[in-house]
Amino acid sequence: MTDKSSHTFFLQRAIDLSRSGSIAGHGGPFGALVVKNGLIVGQGFNQVTLTNDPSAHAEIVAIRDACKTLGTFQLTGCEIYSSCEPCPMCLGAIYWARPDKVYFASTRQDAATAGFDDAMIYEEIKLSGENRKIPMIYIPMKPAKDVFKQWALNPENIRY
Repeated sequence: MTDKSSHTFFLQRAIDLSRSGSIAGHGGPFGALVVKNGLIVGQGFNQVTLTNDPSAHAEIVAIRDACKTLGTFQLTGCEIYSSCEPCPMCLGAIYWARPDKVYFASTRQDAATAGFDDAMIYEEIKLSGENRKIPMIYIPMKPAKDVFKQWALNPENIRY
């Protein structure tokens, strides 16, 4: 199921999740689905205020749900449908999850109009750590590097 009507169906379902979650007061008006082979394997709506978790965005909730359902930490062979263009945090999670495609029904500019403006984060990413609004200070420590070396040498580690 990959024709335009199926994309519209799944996007409408994500929009429905965004509406029901926000009406219930669980968080912002965002919803997302993970679909594999035409079946919904994960879904979520924004739960930031419900769970007091700033990472509980719809896409991340849906990714967690799908990974649990599928028993994997990667979503290769899946597609994500979101009511809105993913924010920088969700975009990072999406790249780590590795779905095949992402479809969204509204833009980050639409979200900004409603008060969800990520422009500052996109600008901050371009800056060096010490020049960000929340300074990020690098303090090199050999033991931290040693842990990476040890992990890289372990033939039993699971790469992702």
